[in-house]
Amino acid sequence: MRTVELLLDEAAELAVREAWRRLADAGLPSQARHRSPTNSPHLTLAACPELTAPIRWELAEAAAALPLPVRFTGVIRFERPTSVLAWALDLDSAVAGLHRRVWEAVASDSPPETLNPFHAPARWSPHITLGRTRRAGAFSAQQIPQLLPPPPLSARLVTLRSYDTETGALEILTPRR
Repeated sequence: MRTVELLLDEAAELAVREAWRRLADAGLPSQARHRSPTNSPHLTLAACPELTAPIRWELAEAAAALPLPVRFTGVIRFERPTSVLAWALDLDSAVAGLHRRVWEAVASDSPPETLNPFHAPARWSPHITLGRTRRAGAFSAQQIPQLLPPPPLSARLVTLRSYDTETGALEILTPRR
């Protein structure tokens, strides 16, 4: 599977890594525990089985919109198959437009059953994951506010990349020249 992700500017990345550290220091699930050199704070836009030529063409067009300003809106928790703690991002028209463009690119040349329904525009909730676990309810509302630093007020989404979940390879997706 290939993800399509956006990376944060350096200051926002450092803020996220600090939140990761605080969760890990408190013994809570944290993305800091993922020691892969490819692990970095990111916003997942979509995932598909492969980046075909038509998908790559559209992603190169989408990458031209970067950098894109974004605003953090606070802490959010999801209870899906996994328990996730994250910083939510404002779904303004620019972020929504970029996401829709990426979604349409991957959907245009991927079997529908291979796409994650949580990435569909009507269901997508932009966020930067701080911690995740298969243990339901791992993040209690009482402990989180005291542990986490406040999210940055704003940041920039600066790089479009793809991660291959099978090989661990990263690929920066650049605008066409």
